[in-house]
Amino acid sequence: MRALVTGSAGFIGRHLTAALSDLGHDVTGVDITDGRDALNLFRHGGARFDLVAHCAAVEPHRSAIDASPLTVGAGCLELDAAMFQWALRAKPGRVVYFSSSAAYPMSLQQPGLSVRLREDHISLDAPEQPDAIYGWLKLTGEHLAASYRQQGGTVTVLRPFSGYGEDQGERFPFGAFQGRANRREDPFTIWGDGTQTRDWIHVSDIVGAVLAAWEYGVDGPVNLGTGLATSMTDLAKLFTAEAGYSPSFTYRPDAPAGVAYRVCDPSRMLGFYEPQVSIEEGVRRTLTA
Repeated sequence: MRALVTGSAGFIGRHLTAALSDLGHDVTGVDITDGRDALNLFRHGGARFDLVAHCAAVEPHRSAIDASPLTVGAGCLELDAAMFQWALRAKPGRVVYFSSSAAYPMSLQQPGLSVRLREDHISLDAPEQPDAIYGWLKLTGEHLAASYRQQGGTVTVLRPFSGYGEDQGERFPFGAFQGRANRREDPFTIWGDGTQTRDWIHVSDIVGAVLAAWEYGVDGPVNLGTGLATSMTDLAKLFTAEAGYSPSFTYRPDAPAGVAYRVCDPSRMLGFYEPQVSIEEGVRRTLTA
């Protein structure tokens, strides 16, 4: 199989590129940090691929989304629109489009609610307020995917929840906690009030779900998550216990914290893929990497 991975040096992109290569596929990776801008390929490229995994994005992490919404939103929208226009010409076998859990209505993620988000909580015909400009961007991307499908294209729409892994970096909460635990920081700083809750899925399970969705021809949309809720304070406790120390915790209510509760109903995904890495095992792997 010939595969194209955009954003191939990014977190999900590099893991997906490695997995596809390990399976013996012919993989073309495109990433701006390697001097290969996906926009140039979309404007001028004509090669045909069996699979296109569109992972390229502009800094999709909380601090950038809150601090530079126009830069993130405009940059990602330009990439998504160019990719689908190119796909109409190049006619790949299947496109995998990464939407986001940020597309879900904010009204379902407020303090005091514990709603497990289902795919049908999003109506593209009558969307509710999502999470920031980034959420609107991903809703727009799903509209583009639907239009692409109507024009004969084959596309899988995936909505990852809080992906993490050993090499994620400290711009993301999991990577930040990894760094603090490795440094044995005391006090241990947590952005927000610590009650904000997420659905953590290991990057190997995101990749596994992508490959299974491609194999079984799943169109989606499909949530990628575990359905298990872990608060930021509980995550910090897992890290410090695994690191073997008991610090005090200090909170930063002034820092970007995101929504109160974001956990998925993974039923659709479980129809073709079951996550293999628990949050406890993920923390263990991260601290021993």
